[in-house]
Amino acid sequence: MAQDVCSLNGEDYFEGNPPCCSDSEALSQGDKEYDDILELNQFDGLPYSSRFYSLLKERKELPVWRLKCEFMDMLAKGQFVVVSGFAKSGRSSQIPQWCAEFCLSVQFQHGMVVCTQIHSQQAVDLSLRVADEMDVNIGHEVGYNIPLETCCTHETVLRYCTDDMLLREMMSDPLLERYGVVVVDQAHQRTVATDVLQGLLKDITLQRPELRVVLLSAIEPDPKQLAHFTGSAVPVIHLDTLGAGEVLYSSTGDNYFCSALRLVLEIHHSEAQGDVVVFLVTTQEIDLAHGILCHEGQNLPANLGELLPVTVHPGQHANLPIPREEETGRTRRVFLTSSPNEDFFWAVSSISFVIDAGLERRHVYNPRIRTNSVIIQPISMGQTECRKQLAGPTGKCFCLYPKERQLPTEICPRIVESDITSTVLFLKRMEIAGLGHCDFIDRPDPGGLMQALEELDYLAALDNDGNLSEMGIIMSEFPLEPQMAKTLLASCEFDCVSEVVIIAAMLTVPTCLMVPPVELKPEATQCHMKFQHPDGDHFTLINIYKAFKQCQHDPYGNEEKWCQDFFLNHTALQMVDALCAELTDTLKRIELPISVPAFGSRSNTINIKRALLAGFFMQVARDVDGSGNYFILTHKHVAQIHPLSGYGAKGPKLGLPEWVLFHEHTFSEDNCLRTVTQITPEEFIQMTPQYFFCNLPSSESKDILQNTLSHGASQYRKEKHKVQEEPQEDQTSERCVIQ
Repeated sequence: MAQDVCSLNGEDYFEGNPPCCSDSEALSQGDKEYDDILELNQFDGLPYSSRFYSLLKERKELPVWRLKCEFMDMLAKGQFVVVSGFAKSGRSSQIPQWCAEFCLSVQFQHGMVVCTQIHSQQAVDLSLRVADEMDVNIGHEVGYNIPLETCCTHETVLRYCTDDMLLREMMSDPLLERYGVVVVDQAHQRTVATDVLQGLLKDITLQRPELRVVLLSAIEPDPKQLAHFTGSAVPVIHLDTLGAGEVLYSSTGDNYFCSALRLVLEIHHSEAQGDVVVFLVTTQEIDLAHGILCHEGQNLPANLGELLPVTVHPGQHANLPIPREEETGRTRRVFLTSSPNEDFFWAVSSISFVIDAGLERRHVYNPRIRTNSVIIQPISMGQTECRKQLAGPTGKCFCLYPKERQLPTEICPRIVESDITSTVLFLKRMEIAGLGHCDFIDRPDPGGLMQALEELDYLAALDNDGNLSEMGIIMSEFPLEPQMAKTLLASCEFDCVSEVVIIAAMLTVPTCLMVPPVELKPEATQCHMKFQHPDGDHFTLINIYKAFKQCQHDPYGNEEKWCQDFFLNHTALQMVDALCAELTDTLKRIELPISVPAFGSRSNTINIKRALLAGFFMQVARDVDGSGNYFILTHKHVAQIHPLSGYGAKGPKLGLPEWVLFHEHTFSEDNCLRTVTQITPEEFIQMTPQYFFCNLPSSESKDILQNTLSHGASQYRKEKHKVQEEPQEDQTSERCVIQ
């Protein structure tokens, strides 16, 4: 780097000559310079608006503001800076702006600024807020990049994005040469993507000494996390907060749910105005609480004002409802949520009350049986502090657990308890790009790593040396799980691309099937059954999407009302639409064939099942007794079909398929197979790699398959000859070409 510069409110400070002023002197100097600043915006050259100055006054009140001089000095002198501070301290909005000033001071010769977020909605909200504060246009100087939506250009100075989107960007720009500063927000959450990003950034900074890395954490950073990047001490800036308000503890045992709802009603009856955040544990609890509070709210006296429950599920954030101006002061919003949403309410200044169950639900992946187990455990000390801070210095936090309860000191890294098959595929792709080493803060579970490598090998994503194969390279181009990516590639061979693209999109985005209140469930079930396809749930998903598209194209149709009438999530179906377009564009970009839609023909149905089996042959089960007890071939567990499945709704009396392919097995919650489609043993044998079949544990089901393989070829050949559209398919002894 030619010169390190610290730009503070219009002045440049070169490395070796730091500003010799105290924090108070720096603040008064900064205030004076902002008062006397030129009327031209340094980022777009246009005069500042009056709103810029009104927002500037608000920014100066943030706890982070007085530390700007110290932060800019650290950023100029070293590659790494860590900033810790709770929500509402201003860390997520102000620090990236100062990084943009730093890059501007060196004329962006090393690149722009990117700031990662865990949730898409947070990336959007922050970019809108920061663009407003910087007095620039969203999508130009400040923008965002989230799955299925991009609002930025190549000239964007400050870009907010999700951490997984930045990882995908690294496939084409492995050293992140577009950026001069990388800000990793919410580093304390220790998600898989955030940990992988930090592991790769350590290697990148060695190759790019001019790159700056800023970690933002809501809690005190773990010493192990600090020691990860460099042997020397990483500078840490601790932000003062306004402090938590009154904290009240109580012991409710397992009855925290009822206690939380009673507290909400008591607050609405007796406390001053202010919104409420309720941290529950499961999605079912959030939905149930929403229904109960809606019902109770209808019976409240009019003089109390409206009680407005709002569900905020992890990973499925929607825009928070804002009461109309005439309702302000009379409407109390109650946000019903769970971990890891502690940081999601950073911008909701109206929150005065927090109700904390003190528990969280975590999915822990078991590589031996290839499924997640669900555990309920206490939240960490850092999480409980984050929740207390949300109420503000004048609010109240109700902790539904005793004060003396022992809480874990830190959040468990997701990398050690998650399925990392997609992560391993990505890291193999990074090896090709020149980043051959990812130094994890906490290394993945060895059993999980071996299972991931084994699965990629079964999917033909690895060559004989364990490196990424040509198939694996193409699979990594798609924003899909490896099994689904393999299914999509197989559809190119079997001329069913259009249909499999829909299936892939429908199973990747959040489910479009809405679960209504109890009293409306029978009606919802009847509506959903209208889309059911006799060949299975994967085909039902195609029916739903095609019906949605037909409504879209109807000049007299109202797609939002149509979704409401059929208990479907309009936002989810819009996401499916966008993902279908993205997958199709990717197929065209890498010049793979896209077949003409043929949904409904017999040959198309067979080909869709073959494509599904090409990717999901590891997820096949057999009904061992004709009563719906399905034996899973890979690990000998017995499960049932989920009641919401088309087959589950029929029940054993109406006949269940003997052999099924399933998309998901929820082991701990209900031990059910979800998204199920009927297959035949012959189809399974044809599409399964021989070495995977040989490695299946011994069972009666495997014996049946072995007998089919040995003696059933001639019968299967006759059946295939009946499909006139596929005269070439008489080579039953041959494996699929894509294997």
